[in-house]
Amino acid sequence: MTDTRSTTKRAAIVINPAKTVDIDVRELLAKHCEENGWGETLWFETTEDDPGVGQAKEALAQGADLIIAAGGDGTVRCVAEVLAGGDVPMGLLPLGTGNLLARNLGIDVTDYDGALSGALVGTERKIDVVRARRSDPDKDQVFLVMAGMGYDATIMADTNQDLKHKVGWLAYVDAGIRNLPGKPVKATVEIDGKRVVHRGVRSVMVGNCGKVQGGLEIFPDAKIDDGLLDIAVLAPHHGKLGWLSVLAGIIGKGKTKDTAVEYFQGKAVEISLEHKDDYQLDGDHEGENKHVRMTIEPGALTLRM
Repeated sequence: MTDTRSTTKRAAIVINPAKTVDIDVRELLAKHCEENGWGETLWFETTEDDPGVGQAKEALAQGADLIIAAGGDGTVRCVAEVLAGGDVPMGLLPLGTGNLLARNLGIDVTDYDGALSGALVGTERKIDVVRARRSDPDKDQVFLVMAGMGYDATIMADTNQDLKHKVGWLAYVDAGIRNLPGKPVKATVEIDGKRVVHRGVRSVMVGNCGKVQGGLEIFPDAKIDDGLLDIAVLAPHHGKLGWLSVLAGIIGKGKTKDTAVEYFQGKAVEISLEHKDDYQLDGDHEGENKHVRMTIEPGALTLRM
């Protein structure tokens, strides 16, 4: 008799238990594992103190051949932080409100069967990862979709969570409207060592993907496997009506001469603000920050989908 214990693949799932869906994830995953010859799944739940990094590390320590990130973009980002640069692939089970990585990859966020099947036996794809190092406090993190300092991060910080549970991504629109008034902050932006911006802005956004909530395309040229960062600097003209020029710039894909929206590309970006402002990674508010350096890591993460 052949001992198959060492050759049977084993998946791990890192799941955010706060995300409620109308399926039994444990039962559905067990069914797919049995149908596809996988062993018993390693099960890890995130906590408020550890939203996924520690669980993903423990999954690797226990020999997982695949780690499925089950939750929103924050859970996905934490698992990716551990797997980036390694050989173990990541699967996606989108359970959040935004699910921006899944949407940018064209995954049907309502097809849980398809997501789990793809994670176990789907096609592998290499994608870029962005490493962000902030200086206060000194912290090294990664993101997969989008990061920002200023107005966009303030929206994430000020989103009404009760409203978010009721209406989903429209809660971000509510926060965006409420925070339209505000003062610019003087920012210096250097891309690949060259200073490209030194003026008052409301937001500096860095993208690895193009689309945000509601399907709005912020970065028209962004590709998740092109080895480039996409940078948008938002500096609306005076008052609330000035945001119309920003909207026009985004709709026009930055092809106008209006400086309300400026687009850049590069492999590394350094952002320095005159004073601290809100900071977000993949939609998670990370407090306030005034300096960060971000670099692209081409093809650093293997996805199976």
